[in-house]
Amino acid sequence: MRGGISSWIAAAAVTAVIAAAAPLGAGEPKANPGWEKLKSLVGTWEGHEGSQPVSVTYTLVSNGTSLMESLNGEHDMNMITMYAPDGDAIVATHYCAMGNQPRMRAAGTGTGDAPPTKVDFQFVDATNVKGGETVMRRLVVTFQDADHFQQAWTSRSDGKEQTADFVYVRKK
Repeated sequence: MRGGISSWIAAAAVTAVIAAAAPLGAGEPKANPGWEKLKSLVGTWEGHEGSQPVSVTYTLVSNGTSLMESLNGEHDMNMITMYAPDGDAIVATHYCAMGNQPRMRAAGTGTGDAPPTKVDFQFVDATNVKGGETVMRRLVVTFQDADHFQQAWTSRSDGKEQTADFVYVRKK
């Protein structure tokens, strides 16, 4: 009888420790519609910025926890942007041809079950910036349909902002 009570007390103690360690409301991770929408870009796209042709490829990396954007254009414009979910937000680090690395964040983009039509990344900080140098400050990704999207990249140089619009079509 004594061994049975001891086993029962030990099992109850282990159960209490496990229950206390689990966060309240734990279960399925909270949905991130903006992240799901960004992941729909996986593949190769062709487009333009003004009259300059560009292409971009999106690849899921790190066991699907990050999205890598590889932008290729003329005149050493090859750049990488890494996207990752952060709770209901999304973070982006842009490895710019200017040699700096702005970090941006898009706040929660979920409004119920409807996927977002835009994901708006705002500047957080940047590394390797020299005074007066051009730094990306904002990125707005606008989804038209499964085969068309746009990006508006806003940069700041010497206190002045400028936006470049990139228009893309999925390569089939």
